[in-house]
Amino acid sequence: MNSFLIKGGTPLKGEITPQGAKNEALQIICATLLTPEKVTVNNIPEILDVKRLMELLMLIGVEITNTGKGEYTFRAGDLNIDFLQSREYKQKASDLRGSVMIIGPLLARYGKAYMPKPGGDKIGRRRLDTHFYGFEKLGAEFDFDTTDRFYTVRGSNLKGNYMHLDEASVTGTANIIMAATMAKGITKIYNAACEPYIQQLCKMLNKMGAKISGTGSNLLTVEGVASLGGTDHTILPDMIEIGSFIGMAAMTGSEITIKNVSYENLGIIPHSFKRLGIKFELRNDDIYIPSHDHYEIETFIDGSIMTISDAIWPGLTPDLLSVFLVVATQAKGSVLIHQKMFESRLFFVDKLIDMGAQIILCDPHRATVIGIDKKYRLRGATLSSPDIRAGVALLIAALSAKGESIIHNIDQIDRGYENIDGRLNKIGADIRRLS
Repeated sequence: MNSFLIKGGTPLKGEITPQGAKNEALQIICATLLTPEKVTVNNIPEILDVKRLMELLMLIGVEITNTGKGEYTFRAGDLNIDFLQSREYKQKASDLRGSVMIIGPLLARYGKAYMPKPGGDKIGRRRLDTHFYGFEKLGAEFDFDTTDRFYTVRGSNLKGNYMHLDEASVTGTANIIMAATMAKGITKIYNAACEPYIQQLCKMLNKMGAKISGTGSNLLTVEGVASLGGTDHTILPDMIEIGSFIGMAAMTGSEITIKNVSYENLGIIPHSFKRLGIKFELRNDDIYIPSHDHYEIETFIDGSIMTISDAIWPGLTPDLLSVFLVVATQAKGSVLIHQKMFESRLFFVDKLIDMGAQIILCDPHRATVIGIDKKYRLRGATLSSPDIRAGVALLIAALSAKGESIIHNIDQIDRGYENIDGRLNKIGADIRRLS
């Protein structure tokens, strides 16, 4: 098990470029299964989850070629669908939640797909009902083997339909869109997720020959086509990593410029950091964060305590609440962090309390943070990363802390952040990777 040894308390300074968006990359890579023609994808992040997904695709016959930094070509010619029922596939796919999005493309192209119950972050219940509800509305049938925890989906004659999703699931919406691209007739998806990841997927599919309208809204219309062709696509910068760097800069008193952030695709994220009192400047498409000696949490107009909560897009992404929580520990004032979507995501706060943070865990979904206004630094500690986002929140805490910290189980961080230690060390961090 790999670990990080972090010497904290030193401000960082310089420029850093965000990686390609993890959540978009997983969808886009799965979408390459929709065509036998070549698809070129740029700005793919070199992270563990992406590598695992590409390994899965190669096992079923996709030719993947690395043509440059973050640039890959995909050719999904004749695929070995039967391999999806093998023990090797079941073991590898069950480690990766993003692998569930191969079902939609394979169902569209081959009329069948197989999938073990996927893994991913342990942050509470993450049901897949929305995916299979959508497939059923298109005319597919599915079976879940409770003993083997294995899904079988069949639908050789998919037909367009109207559906109202029970939740605006991002991966569920992506899966259903991909399945509907080659279904006969018109599919209308209401209460669809409309995150930039979904918008990017729709734009790519349209360049491949799909007919999708309503992109950016929660009502998508997909007119089925006979086949899809190849294309080129460039992945957006990762909004979660950009938010992580904004919070890290303020908490560590660092002067940082985040390059090429695609600001128009960050939604409410910059405004939410301003609510914590964090100041920054937009310079062309870069975000400049000056060194912060202090930052003060706003209150609502009536003077009541600020609440920062997650919501479906265009609300605040739940993937950043762990970062907001840790950054608030060094602010002036108090804030209620309300994690609505996942009931286990706040359970890492005991580690921050051990480091000297003042946090009251109200229940599995809410934590009150009483900021200490940088009157004293957090103290170094031995920590363990429970999931991707909590892992980087703990890394931010360790960078700001007095003394040394060790973070175990950093594979969780590597799943979502590309060479995070190397990139931060270039701007002054002191992070050593230990085996």
